[in-house]
Amino acid sequence: MKLFLPLLLCIATTSFGQKALKLINEKETERIERVLSADEMKGRKTFSPEIEKAATFIANEFEKNGLQKWNGSNSFLQEFSMVGRKEISKTGKINNAKVDGKNIVVISPKSELNITEKSGFEILYFDKDKNLMQSIRKIISAEKNTIVFADTSNAKLFARLSQMNSPIFSNHADIILVMTSEVPSTFEFNISQEISKQPLANVVGVIPGKSKPNEYVIFSGHYDHIGINSKNMENNDSIYNGANDDAAGTTAVIMLSKYYKELNDNERTLIFATFTAEEVGGFGAQYFSQQFNPNQVVAMFNIEMIGTESKWGKNSAYITGYEKTDMGAILQKNLSGTGFNFYPDPYPDQNLFYRSDNATLARLGVPAHTISTSKMDSEPNYHKASDEIGTLDMNNMTAIIRAIAMSAKGIVDGKDTPTRVDTSTLR
Repeated sequence: MKLFLPLLLCIATTSFGQKALKLINEKETERIERVLSADEMKGRKTFSPEIEKAATFIANEFEKNGLQKWNGSNSFLQEFSMVGRKEISKTGKINNAKVDGKNIVVISPKSELNITEKSGFEILYFDKDKNLMQSIRKIISAEKNTIVFADTSNAKLFARLSQMNSPIFSNHADIILVMTSEVPSTFEFNISQEISKQPLANVVGVIPGKSKPNEYVIFSGHYDHIGINSKNMENNDSIYNGANDDAAGTTAVIMLSKYYKELNDNERTLIFATFTAEEVGGFGAQYFSQQFNPNQVVAMFNIEMIGTESKWGKNSAYITGYEKTDMGAILQKNLSGTGFNFYPDPYPDQNLFYRSDNATLARLGVPAHTISTSKMDSEPNYHKASDEIGTLDMNNMTAIIRAIAMSAKGIVDGKDTPTRVDTSTLR
């Protein structure tokens, strides 16, 4: 009898796995998708009452599926605040000479700033030969109070920067960018802003790992879209429902949470995250990523726009940044014999690897990729009012979610570990 025990266990495990896989079915996929992309959600615009309604729905689904809350929280909502800024006044002097306000760009969550050379800010200088935009990105992400003095040859760049006034995190560092032809020995800047706090929330659920609880596998998608656009109506429709972008990905995350909770055999901890504010700057994913040591994140499956057929037809999808790790090869190996194929991103000129919610963790070395089917060179409903549930192939979308579930199993079980992203190659 002992000789047959491993075989019997294998058969039982396979049978249970197939039963769990049936939870990912077209009827349930459509139910979730239909709620998220309904007209009543009014396009799930960031900061709107409707996005809060969508968050409540997702949280209730996580509750029903038996997920735990993240990091001892009493809610599935991972709440944080952004700061909206409206300039009131800004004045400056360099070597006792006045600086034109248009040559000063302020990135700060504070209502008042009064800064001199004695304020303890890090001071950086960039001449005309420097790639200022790339440097500014690094400075902003470094989260240090910094003053950047840049040569006047950067006038066009400063004009662009002065128009960028998107919300920032409430704990953002104070950064002052100044265009000048002088090397300052003394300086003074006085800034006044109208500040408004804007609350946001990701929705996060967890299935703790059994033997490797401190190794994380993340499944994610963004649940916001772009709301109502009455100035650009299509067929008397002003609601940009975002059925494919990205109610489809959010639906997948909810379905995968149900599947893996039913199996309940994951060795690594599974994190199911639906992000807010992707469409206005990826703020939800950025905040979420700050809660992790990236070295503990083994893989991230970000799911975006899987409701339509890929360029290869049914039973296929592509993975952004495919060549940057071996994660795609692992997923394809685990789908051997299923007839489903993952392909490298066919739209490299679109820079999709950097344009979705995987990018923040990928820049830190995590094998974080986006799975999609969207034909980005010809997607007819992308960011349009016509992105409605009737344009989606629910059967194919369900097959894609199943393929993600099956292909990820080796990583979830702790048997497969993707290689890391070489951060020296990232922009």
